Amino acid sequence: MSEHIVSSYDAELENLRRSISEMGGIAEKMMTDASHALVRRDSNLAQAVIAADKRLDALQRDIEERAILLIAKRQPLAIDLRETVSAIRVSNDLERIGDLAKNVAKRVVAIAGEIQPQKVVIGVQHMSDLVQEQLKDVLDAFASRDVKAAHDVWERDSAIDALYNSLFRELLTYMMEDPRNISFCTHLLFCAKNIERIGDHTTNVAETIHYLVTGQNLLEERPKDDASNYATVGLPASA
Repeated sequence: MSEHIVSSYDAELENLRRSISEMGGIAEKMMTDASHALVRRDSNLAQAVIAADKRLDALQRDIEERAILLIAKRQPLAIDLRETVSAIRVSNDLERIGDLAKNVAKRVVAIAGEIQPQKVVIGVQHMSDLVQEQLKDVLDAFASRDVKAAHDVWERDSAIDALYNSLFRELLTYMMEDPRNISFCTHLLFCAKNIERIGDHTTNVAETIHYLVTGQNLLEERPKDDASNYATVGLPASA
């Protein structure tokens, strides 16, 4: 392969990396802004999050198209092929993170003006803070090809699941104690689930980093602790 072709190919890979980095920045901001909009009851900020999703979707489509064309044109092998495939995988996860942040923002718009028990909002904010940290760490790990840092993010997912389970039960309890809380807590429950799912996508990226660097899929069973499908909540004691 001539030096010119190698140089051109390297430039194409670098362009993919830059686009992934741009997607990561947008996804991080969308998630942060969605969380702030929820806590501050800021419908305008929520609308900005919803609008930002179009750019993320466009980038994802562009990355996928360029990566497929690169594979067809260059027929890359080994690490180059893994990097191209990884760009597709990570862009898909970042696009889904944007969708989930947008879903949170839509809930913020829907609950504007409703009764809002601030205590449970703070619980969702805490979970969001942890997931935002995971997202930042896994994007840094992807940029630096740091398998150890990626595995650390992967292992932290069970803590997010445990926190979601706790919030799930707490929100159900609020709804049972006072019917006026039902509408708001239902929206908040969906917000919490969307945030938990963002955490799942950060672990997907962590697994992709492992594949990219080692050439092997991560065969360990993913740590999961989401028991909300099986959760039960006792009725409040009668007065």
